[in-house]
Amino acid sequence: MTHESDFASLGEVADESVAQTGPATKADFAYVDIGSIDRERKTIATAQAVSVDAAPSRAKQRLRSGDVLVSMTRPNLNAVAIVPASLDGAIGSTGFHVLRSKYMVPQYLYFLVQSQQFVDAMCAVVQGALYPAVRPSDINAFVIRAPSLAEQTRIVDKLEELLSDLDAGVAELKAAQKKLAQYRQSLLKAAVEGRLTEAWRAQHGPETDSEESGAQLLARILRERRARWEAKQLTKFKAQGKAPPKGWQDKYEEPAAPSITGQYAIPMGWTWATVDQLSVEQKYGSSAKTAETDSGVPVIRMGNIQDGDLDLNKLKYLPTAHDEFPALFLVDGDMLFNRTNSPELVGKSAVYRSQISPCSYASYLIAVRFSPSVIPELVAGYINSGFGRQWVKSVVTQQVGQANVNGTKLAALTMPLPPFEEQVEIARVLSEQQMLAAEQSVNVAYALRQSAAQRKNILQSAFSGQLVPQDPNDEPASVLLARIRAERGAQSQAGGAGRRQRRVASE
Repeated sequence: MTHESDFASLGEVADESVAQTGPATKADFAYVDIGSIDRERKTIATAQAVSVDAAPSRAKQRLRSGDVLVSMTRPNLNAVAIVPASLDGAIGSTGFHVLRSKYMVPQYLYFLVQSQQFVDAMCAVVQGALYPAVRPSDINAFVIRAPSLAEQTRIVDKLEELLSDLDAGVAELKAAQKKLAQYRQSLLKAAVEGRLTEAWRAQHGPETDSEESGAQLLARILRERRARWEAKQLTKFKAQGKAPPKGWQDKYEEPAAPSITGQYAIPMGWTWATVDQLSVEQKYGSSAKTAETDSGVPVIRMGNIQDGDLDLNKLKYLPTAHDEFPALFLVDGDMLFNRTNSPELVGKSAVYRSQISPCSYASYLIAVRFSPSVIPELVAGYINSGFGRQWVKSVVTQQVGQANVNGTKLAALTMPLPPFEEQVEIARVLSEQQMLAAEQSVNVAYALRQSAAQRKNILQSAFSGQLVPQDPNDEPASVLLARIRAERGAQSQAGGAGRRQRRVASE
């Protein structure tokens, strides 16, 4: 049973001073800053070797083995760690609040600051919008149950036992996640190289005169493209009441031609083509401000493109009467290309399949509408594959931390074009395999969420006195706290006496 007298603030039980003098020698030193912390593992992943001359202004705190580091910036990220013996004497950033105590088991404090109770309490007092942070006084004010050293040791032993098993399971789940991501990439690679339909081609045999090869398909698509342009021009002349001028057909602008230099070998019957050759039109999305209301027309944004598919759980809306509608309504089969994002995400693509209608899209996306003889999932698959990612890296431009691939570059993208029947087969197999992988990903993600919840529950039990049985022979918490407070009082008095003696001597 716990009593009110068993509780104290962190500042009371972990208030040992930490020297703020920086490195003690002129030699290079190990420096630990916020970026050194692995937030998932709660460890110091890397400590920089820094020379005294190059030492940042924050390199002040002289750390000891067993110190518990708590990042004061963005407490929701819970960047915490315990200093290992190998980093005894390292220098820490002043961005950390350092918990050091002779009354508390270091690992007890280390697990304590990982608890949801601590994270929530710090998030509740955070200050600043651009640089959200807490103060040392906020951390020191957090109230904890202060059990005896013996009980702290039992709690730490039990936590290490339970959490080591849990962490091993999480590691396996994350390994499975990584393998699924690798499998999806290998699937796309096999699709665009032709290996996915190798057996299909063998079964169907070589093309006959009645079957259309990729090159013949491309030639037909280009004829249809020109015919659409000519029909559009004739309609415009007719609306203007004019006869077509001499040489008007010469003004047709040919689409960007494929660049096949350095391309990989493709199966017989395939050909190379550009997005410009295969598409009917490309349009940038709306830059109008959207609202979170659930009325109006939903607008797909770059965050809705996830793993080559559309996640429509979080949508924003524009009014039904918006002046860009219906021109910016999506049509079934439109491919959405993310033209601006972070360097690792720019270029991600997905196909709209009338999941919700009507529907529009935001300005950081380009909608590409293809010829009916092109399966858009094949184009999106190529862009999302390793080949597509390599192309993105080769054409991307970066400004103020954002990466961009514009419509002109997208139009010039060279990709393989199989015969239409084989496109259909590729899309079918891809869809089946991707659905299976997606199901497994959902299961793994659910298991990870369950593990995270279990970890929170274990820590909550530990710091509410429910994880291990209490031993009546343990020193009562109230006695421990009384001793801590008495020692602090004595230190305070001794400090005051010393200051008085110095004043008398100076007189």
